Amino acid sequence: MSVRVAVTRLPHGRDLALPAYATGGAAGLDLLAAVAEPVTIAPGARALIPTGLAIALPAGYELQVRPRSGLALRHGIVLANSPGTIDEDYRGEIGVIVLNAGTEAFTITRGLRIAQAVLAPVTRLAWDEVESLGETARGAGGFGSTGT
Repeated sequence: MSVRVAVTRLPHGRDLALPAYATGGAAGLDLLAAVAEPVTIAPGARALIPTGLAIALPAGYELQVRPRSGLALRHGIVLANSPGTIDEDYRGEIGVIVLNAGTEAFTITRGLRIAQAVLAPVTRLAWDEVESLGETARGAGGFGSTGT
């Protein structure tokens, strides 16, 4: 199934390819860095990397921005707010907050595949405030309580 999403290439991203699926079974589209000059991120530092794209999602969808596993494994490059969410009513540029959790500086160059984007349906919640919650075997145990 395909969902049509309107996209605008901003001036600093017009020469870059639109995000695409790397394989027929890929869930995520690769987002490219639309940096004018290389950006070097020191270990422990982060930077907002532009993609040169703005989108209009259809109602009932979000675009999740996630790390690329190869960058995470080989260089410690992760996303500071993973997954990032692009809401259906946001019309600004998609930016990727890249965090260098590695031990060496990492340089982002123009066109580098920096993240992946996954289109996902959104189910909205409606609160049902009650005086008490039903009991379960787990109860209020959390933060590793099931592993002890």
